[in-house]
Amino acid sequence: MRTRIARTAGLLVPFALLLAGCGSEHGSRAQSDESKSRAQKVADAWDGSRAAEVWRKGYYPMADVVQLPDNAFRNEADKLAYGAQNFVLDGELPTTSPEKGEVEWRSGGSLTLPLMDARQAYDSVARGGDDGPHLTVTEAKLGETTLVTSRGPATVPAWLFTLKGYDTPLKRVAIEPSELPKSPIGPARETPTDSQMPLEQFIKTSADGRSVTVLAGHGACDDGPAVRALETDGSVVLSAAIVGTDDGPCTSNLLMDNVTVKLERRLGERVLLDAFTGTPVPYGRQTEHG
Repeated sequence: MRTRIARTAGLLVPFALLLAGCGSEHGSRAQSDESKSRAQKVADAWDGSRAAEVWRKGYYPMADVVQLPDNAFRNEADKLAYGAQNFVLDGELPTTSPEKGEVEWRSGGSLTLPLMDARQAYDSVARGGDDGPHLTVTEAKLGETTLVTSRGPATVPAWLFTLKGYDTPLKRVAIEPSELPKSPIGPARETPTDSQMPLEQFIKTSADGRSVTVLAGHGACDDGPAVRALETDGSVVLSAAIVGTDDGPCTSNLLMDNVTVKLERRLGERVLLDAFTGTPVPYGRQTEHG
């Protein structure tokens, strides 16, 4: 199912200006030679590179680092509260915790990384400030959970927040992702075009690993984004484009759609790359540090 989100032009001004009054043949640019050439250059630069080696040794979540309680949500008010990040703390957060935590992969191997404290974890999910519905946190303790990562399933430290009215806790992974390696290739250009655009974020991998879902942008006067994949042994390069743009003036809203891309084989430990930026497609919450 397609998810569409409207955003203001101020968030991505160059892209918004591009979308106002642009035109192209229906769908032709989505499969342009330029786009294919760019994807191949990105794959060639990454495959066998030092950056790919560093990436494969790091910890990069491929699923949401916030895991909901079982049977969430009890009602629409709780669902709205979570969406608005409206939480109330009824109690005290732990003030001490280890400085480091360990990621342990099911396939073998581990990695020790800095551990966020309870306040950092709470603030990352409780950012709302309005007077609407809220969720009440009554207790917090350090535990663990299982998370899908770029190296497969892993056991990771997590802060467990007890929510009033729920039998199981809300879990917030307590380890931040490893720093991304420097890309061996620069971006395609400074400004997107309707034939080449950056992806907004990675959403999820299917259970069988044979498809990925990403968030891609487009304008208000087109048929939406198209995303195709170039697969190699070491990477999957995704190229995004706009399909079916119309001639004439158009509003400058930036819309976002979830796009699912089928792969010829499982993603596995191959690095998922954005053809436009030349870098790994970021997972949504991965960029929300600090």
